[in-house]
Amino acid sequence: MSSIACQLSFVRSTLPEGVKLVAVSKTHPAEAIRAAYDAGHRVFGESRPQELREKHGALPKDIEWHMIGHLQTNKIKYIAPFVALIHSVDSARLAEAIQREAAKCGRTLEILLEIHVAEEETKTGWNMAELMEYVRTAPFARMPDVCVRGVMGIATNTDDGTAIRRDFMELKRCFELLQPYFGPRFDTLSMGMSHDYPLAVECGSTMVRVGSLIFGRRGLKKPVL
Repeated sequence: MSSIACQLSFVRSTLPEGVKLVAVSKTHPAEAIRAAYDAGHRVFGESRPQELREKHGALPKDIEWHMIGHLQTNKIKYIAPFVALIHSVDSARLAEAIQREAAKCGRTLEILLEIHVAEEETKTGWNMAELMEYVRTAPFARMPDVCVRGVMGIATNTDDGTAIRRDFMELKRCFELLQPYFGPRFDTLSMGMSHDYPLAVECGSTMVRVGSLIFGRRGLKKPVL
């Protein structure tokens, strides 16, 4: 069994039923994704639209591709024909641009609303007060080709577990506040990465994004625990 298959098996063993694993394959070559695919995994996350398009063209068509990185409006066209979920919708402008591309493709695009909870100002995402004000005007009723599935966020980059837990609990609170506006399909809370996903799961995450723990850091031969 390859090291990637072993690490994938380990991560899966730590997740309770009902939590979906997105294997974050950004910057890793197609061969690494193929190793995880051959081990039975089908859900992969990428952060660059052009790289995602290239990998989609080179790898099996039953892969479920997620766009997890910051997305510019002029790059949506590269992924709209096939992407399964866009995690990083951080503005009204981006949501409306996704609606336009979805209509051109003749498909419904599923999205998550990215909320800023971390202490770092450099991280992207909605301010929750602004997002609530926007949602109350029912804008998504005017976007028939966009389906809002839930919320995504990134915790503060720190070793302080209390601070990380606080960020995750805030994301859970935001998810619960937004849920009544969207109905039963609003069921996804995407939070938790290689270093903090067990805590995210404790706080209610339904989807974790794990990269280096499965694939290793770029340039290293073995996965880093």
